[in-house]
Amino acid sequence: MSSAEIPDDVTQTDAPETGAPTRVATGAPTTRRGAAAHVNAGAAVGLGATPAPSSRPDSAPAPVDFAVLAAKYRPVFARIAEGSVERELERILPAEQIGWLKASGFTAVRVPVLAGGDGASLPQLFRLLVELAAADSHVAQAIRGHLGFVEDRLYAPESVDRDEWLARFAAGQLVGNAVTEIGAVALGVTNTRLDAAPDGFTITGSKFYTTGSIFAEWIDATAVSPDGVEVAALVSTAPDSTASGSVEISDNWTGFGQRLTGSGTTVFTAAPVQAAHVYDFSERFPYQTALYQLSLVAVLAGIARAAERDAADQVANRSRAFSHGNSPITREDPQILDIVGRISADAFAAEAVTERAAQSLQRAFDARDSSAGVRDRAKRETEIETAQAQIVVSQLTLGVTTRLFDGLGASATSTSSSLDRHWRNARTVTSHNPVAFKARIVGDYLVNDAEPPYEWYVGVGAKPAAAPK
Repeated sequence: MSSAEIPDDVTQTDAPETGAPTRVATGAPTTRRGAAAHVNAGAAVGLGATPAPSSRPDSAPAPVDFAVLAAKYRPVFARIAEGSVERELERILPAEQIGWLKASGFTAVRVPVLAGGDGASLPQLFRLLVELAAADSHVAQAIRGHLGFVEDRLYAPESVDRDEWLARFAAGQLVGNAVTEIGAVALGVTNTRLDAAPDGFTITGSKFYTTGSIFAEWIDATAVSPDGVEVAALVSTAPDSTASGSVEISDNWTGFGQRLTGSGTTVFTAAPVQAAHVYDFSERFPYQTALYQLSLVAVLAGIARAAERDAADQVANRSRAFSHGNSPITREDPQILDIVGRISADAFAAEAVTERAAQSLQRAFDARDSSAGVRDRAKRETEIETAQAQIVVSQLTLGVTTRLFDGLGASATSTSSSLDRHWRNARTVTSHNPVAFKARIVGDYLVNDAEPPYEWYVGVGAKPAAAPK
């Protein structure tokens, strides 16, 4: 990509940013204020529609070999893994590590090669995401909003705006998210608003669970436009972009797991938004809910893989054994080996289920230039298959992270080893978009051909009825 094709606001990310705070005392929120607070946020479905070939010039490049992607990114993942236990124990945000991802090009892993990216397919992306989550589950979840917005721009028709965003991704710019409203908000109501301004809009409102935004150059925020339409507004966190307003992002997430994702509060106070960076929320890519959900499933599969790794390592290096065990050497005790083997099998299954569900997302992407009927069937398929994946992988990963301790004994509960992080992080991830409702949704679809919900809300009371058209 020539420099002439890169938007004026794009600067290449060659090194991790140093402005974001990287150390936070447990339970003590840290906030950066100012003009730009750049501191945080299955086979049951046989629909079988064959998408029509796309006519877009960047849509059908030569497929990239996964081995090439793995060779590029595994050294970065290994480097990220090195300090993961210390960061967990000391509550050190992975700002530096996410900087390494930006510098490596991972922000553009899905972007076509002709636009400066790797051209990875969705199944390849999710294979990589599982590996990243095995290195550090916080980092993998922190980029979830970015992966969603990249997909939205890839799915969109060709335009100057699309090209500019692809250039930003290729330059290492990251997008966070800000969707959930704070407090006792009525179910389905968005209080965050856009107000008209001479050069576009300003955004005002407060959001929570703004995962990844603390590390990002942009925030993908939901708001209501002046004419009452729900929109997505891309808000820059660059200091010169918020001189007339403010974006305040706090690392005040108090959950017992996934504490380093930057899932805290973001407050917008008349922060400027370019008119070109406002998108009708109803026109977002149709499988966005499924992609966001499968991103969490991939995080779970990565946690299972990390637990498998730690179980094998701990047993292999354990010097003490129980008198009533089967061997004076723990690594030769058949019952302990059985535990490790079952952990490994479940971790393998979790990853395989994730990759299978990712194939349905790829089919939905490939259907973007097909008929409305084909697109709708592909959308339904992704929702059902990701729900199936969530049900299974949640159970597998929680089981793996519990059985890890069965093969090790009480000494494994020492806080210095932080083996409990696997269960805490898995339990926290499975509490997102509650799995409790998913089996009922799948069953209703299979038995009654019921349409699954493609978006959902958190709030108080009943969702207000849509206004008549």
